[in-house]
Amino acid sequence: MDSTGTGAHSTYDYVIVGAGVAAASAAKAIREHDADGTLAILGREPDGPYYRPDLSKTLWLDGEAQLDNGWLLDGEAGTGSQDGADVRTGASVTAIDTSAKTLTLADTSTVGYEYLLLATGSQPRELDLPASDRIIHFRTVEDYRHLRAQAKPGSRAVVVGGGYIGAEISSALAQNDVSVTMLMRGATVQGHMFPARLAETVTQTYRDRGVTVVGESAAYGASERDDHLIVADASGETHTAEVVVVGVGVTPNDQVARAAGITVDDGIIVDRRLATNAPDVWAAGDVARYEDALLGDRRVEHVDSAEHMGAVAGRNMAVARTRKGDPESYTYTPIFWSDLFDYGYEAVGDLDSSLETVEDFTDDGSAGVVYYLDTGRVRGVLLWNVWDSTDKAKQIIEQSTAEPLDAAELKGRISLG
Repeated sequence: MDSTGTGAHSTYDYVIVGAGVAAASAAKAIREHDADGTLAILGREPDGPYYRPDLSKTLWLDGEAQLDNGWLLDGEAGTGSQDGADVRTGASVTAIDTSAKTLTLADTSTVGYEYLLLATGSQPRELDLPASDRIIHFRTVEDYRHLRAQAKPGSRAVVVGGGYIGAEISSALAQNDVSVTMLMRGATVQGHMFPARLAETVTQTYRDRGVTVVGESAAYGASERDDHLIVADASGETHTAEVVVVGVGVTPNDQVARAAGITVDDGIIVDRRLATNAPDVWAAGDVARYEDALLGDRRVEHVDSAEHMGAVAGRNMAVARTRKGDPESYTYTPIFWSDLFDYGYEAVGDLDSSLETVEDFTDDGSAGVVYYLDTGRVRGVLLWNVWDSTDKAKQIIEQSTAEPLDAAELKGRISLG
C-alpha cells in the first residue's frame, strides 16, 4: 500500500483527523521528533489549518492584516504537502476501525494508520432557520470569506448570540461600519461570564457604539427577500439585514469516535498523556475531555488549549513510534482572551457568573480582576484590561485548590496597573 494519499487505499505512520490549530501543532511536534514517519492530515473543511482567532479578531480590526498570513503550516495553503505532511482538505472521515487501524472517508476510500490523532474540533450549534447564503453559522475560514463578502460598510447585520463569538463578531462588524442588531437570550452581553455590574457596563458600551442590543430574545424565524432577510425575534419584532451571523456555541465533533467504541462524554475522554481508550489513538483540542492539573475534568474550546494539547499529543505519538524519549503528561492550564471595542481581557479557568465573584477594580473601573469561587476554591480569574498576569492567576487557583481561600484575601493579589 502506498503512502502518497493519491490512491484509493493508503497508509501512513501518523494520521491526524481534523485540520485545525491542534492538528497543525501536533504535526509540527511530530516532525520535531520524527523526521521520517509518513504523516497525513485529513480535514473536512475546504481549507487547511488556520489560526482561527483571527477570523473574529485581527482580520476585522487590523487594517494591515491579511487572510494569507494566518495559515499554520509551511507550504501552499489548502492542499498538498505542508510541513512534511500530506494535507487533504474536504476529506470527511465517516468511520474508524480501531482493530484494523483504518479510516473510511465519505467518498468510501480508506486510509490506514499506525498512530492516530483525533483533532476533530467542534461544530457550531445551528438554529432552526431556513437554508440561505445570507445566514452564516460562524466558524471557518470559508465562513469568514462569506461574511466579508456580505458585510460591506453601510450594510446591516443581525448577530444571534451574546456570548463569546456573538460579542466579538458584533464588535468587529460595528467597527467596520456595519449596522448591527444583537439578539440574545440573556439580558446583557456575556452576562453568563461577567458579574452583573460589568456585564451591564459592557452592554451599554455596545449601545453607545451603535449596536442595537435586544436582550432576552432570540431569532425564531427568518424569511429571505431578493437582497435581504427579515428576521423575527421572540417578541415578534422584525429586523432587516443583508446577513445574519449565528454564534450560539458549539458541540464537540465526537460522533465518529463514539461509533468506533472510543469512550466519549461530551467530548473524547483522554488520559494524562492525551491517549484514548483505543490502542494508538490520541485526541486533542476542542474535542478532548481531560483532567486539568488545576481545575479537574474539563473540555476547553480555545486556541491556547488546542496549541498546547496538539503539541503534547504529537510528541507522544512520535515517542510511541520512534521509542526515543518518554511520553509527556499534559499539565498545562490554558488561557483565553478577547477584545470588545476598547475593552480587552485575558482569563483563566471557568468564568461563570453564577459562581461567587469577588471584584477588584480601579476607582474609575477601567481595569480590574474578577475571581470566581466555589466553596473557597478559585475556579476562574478574569483580567479586565490587566495584562501579563495569567501566571499569577494560575498560582492563585493552585493555592486555593490546596487550601480554600477566604474572599477577603483575594483583593490586591494581582496588580491592576
